[in-house]
Amino acid sequence: MSISTVTLPNGLRIVTDTMRDVESIALGVWVGVGTRHEDLHQNGIAHMVEHMMFKGTSQRSALDISQVIEEAGGHSNAYTGREVTAYYIHILKDHTDLALDVLADMMQNPAFPEDELARERDVIVQEVRMYEDTPDDLVFDNAQEAAYPGQALGAPGLGKIPILESITRDDLFSYVRRNYTPERIVISAAGNVDADEFAVKVAKAFDHLPANTGLSQPYGFAPAHYNPSPSLVAKDTEQTHLLLGFRGLDRHHAQRQAMQLMSNILGGGTSSRLWQEVREKRGMVYSIHSYTDSYCDDGQFGIYAGTSPDNLPEMVPIILGECSKILSGVSERELLRAKTQLISGVRMGREKVMTRADQQGRYLLNYGETFDPAALFEKINAVTCTDIRAIATQIFSSPLLVAAIGPLDTLIPVEEMKPLLRAAS
Repeated sequence: MSISTVTLPNGLRIVTDTMRDVESIALGVWVGVGTRHEDLHQNGIAHMVEHMMFKGTSQRSALDISQVIEEAGGHSNAYTGREVTAYYIHILKDHTDLALDVLADMMQNPAFPEDELARERDVIVQEVRMYEDTPDDLVFDNAQEAAYPGQALGAPGLGKIPILESITRDDLFSYVRRNYTPERIVISAAGNVDADEFAVKVAKAFDHLPANTGLSQPYGFAPAHYNPSPSLVAKDTEQTHLLLGFRGLDRHHAQRQAMQLMSNILGGGTSSRLWQEVREKRGMVYSIHSYTDSYCDDGQFGIYAGTSPDNLPEMVPIILGECSKILSGVSERELLRAKTQLISGVRMGREKVMTRADQQGRYLLNYGETFDPAALFEKINAVTCTDIRAIATQIFSSPLLVAAIGPLDTLIPVEEMKPLLRAAS
């Protein structure tokens, strides 16, 4: 593993993860700002900026941007998260200069043309409506908003339609000037790349980024306040989509790996407790799983299941019962299997240049250092059964979040769910 970092005088950071035995390179721009940094009155602007960055610069049209990369056999894309926004290109190493030039042009010279903004606004509105028609996705957004009410961290990542329709071209320029400053940006590359040469090229290409505004935090940032309330949406669907959530751990917590391992044991695969009890033994669901989300100052632990409304009275106590059993401990065999799955997932993922570029970009933003798989594996392997029990006790004693979409007549009242968890323990 050959990882190198450079910090330019303006604060821009560069990280390279060199893989000499591949023919391609994944490179991109990772910005330490996401949907939780929005002003609620501009909910959706982070995602809209991400879309509009591809819609032309002072030198290239939207078609130029897509054509020039695809004509070189490459692929470009982007994503907007709660705390990070990323733009990236995967391309053969021969076209590194081209990819870097396109990314630098997009970041430093966005045009945000009015006609493109009008069209893309309509595209995003359609994306929102598509999402609203997908209850197994929408329930997660509803749960997020219910967990962090009145906070940007809880607001929908795509934005709300009335707000999207009011965002102007000037708003986009203001957002970029304020947030896309060098000290909040990491340029990450993985694959067949020479670290020293790449750093020189980045310094030259990204020499016109907006100056640091002097703000200590991105606009709209506020500490997370987990304060869940039920989110129950009655809808005429074939299934009821249910999410049971708890307060988890932030990404800096010393026991975050214990939380991830507990999630794997409880609902992380086909050998997990929930899968075996709810799907294999009883055939109540097609899909059930647990998950974790960690932010800079808070986190969540959740369980999702989609089932026929007739199954809800039996299924909910079973799920809460499995949570309670974790409080009584896990076996060494379960823990070893969970460790092997987590470590294997990381190792296999690192065979992909795009995964490695994303890992290094996000990690440098989040922790101020490069991602070291060996250090992570050491933390995972250090977790004990006692740690799992302790973290389960902490998480399952936190306020319960219940979100559901679909027929709700058979759902156990929310106030009766938490006692089921305590009684089972």
